[in-house]
Amino acid sequence: MPRAPASKAAPAAPAPGFDFEQAMAELEGVVARLEQGDVPLEEALKAFERGVALTRACQEALAVAEQKVEILIERPDGSRAAAPFDAAADEDEPA
Repeated sequence: MPRAPASKAAPAAPAPGFDFEQAMAELEGVVARLEQGDVPLEEALKAFERGVALTRACQEALAVAEQKVEILIERPDGSRAAAPFDAAADEDEPA
């Protein structure tokens, strides 16, 4: 079945207290456990679900960081200054 096209909406901000490095370390541990191949099926499914959740959270955090970098680089007046990213305000602007 074909996948739906990716949305152009602003990425959701990571949950408060989200630690990207910690999530990546946990994801690496999940992958290592699953690659061993000796995990019981139910545990493997739970680990896989956790891995998917961690992957999505990390992708969202990276997308938010990328947008912050784009805001930093692309100022309307040509200057380069940091600006806070407001996902809600960005959604109101036409593409």
